[in-house]
Amino acid sequence: MEQTDPQVQTLFLHDDGVIPNNPTLPVLIYHGVWADSPSSAEQKMNDHHWGNSWVNGVFDYHHYHSNAHEALAVISGSVQIILGGEHGQVVTLQTGDVVVLPAGTGHKRLHASLDFRIAGAYPAGMNYNTRTGDPSERPQAVREIQQVPVPDSDPVYGSDGPLLKLWGKRTDAKQD
Repeated sequence: MEQTDPQVQTLFLHDDGVIPNNPTLPVLIYHGVWADSPSSAEQKMNDHHWGNSWVNGVFDYHHYHSNAHEALAVISGSVQIILGGEHGQVVTLQTGDVVVLPAGTGHKRLHASLDFRIAGAYPAGMNYNTRTGDPSERPQAVREIQQVPVPDSDPVYGSDGPLLKLWGKRTDAKQD
């Protein structure tokens, strides 16, 4: 993982033949950004135009969303997830951490504390599908991943967030 900012790490994942992951956008991990107010994470994401939100857990099988990016904010407990498929990267998240998964990023819960809860949200409230790596869904899923636009806001910081820079969304008309 590359540290790009004191609070944001990037993780580039490659297609493993089953889980396509995202060919151009990195996973973003914001450690401890909402440690002081984790219970308001869902509302904060909604305030930054990430909607269609829910509070629950993470599936214990590899899956991904080919038609939407996803932000996951840990509101209690901790979780160990694997990102990118069976041979991907294991990441531990704790209360107050947020991970942003670009469309196509595989994720699976490995272990979680008994009090683990997470809030999920999608840019502009996009509807999302759930794919599991079935070979028959792959051609359509790869096409869908390429068509998902970069969001207009960062789920944590809004219109000035690092997602916009790291994912190539211009926020200043004078920027080259």
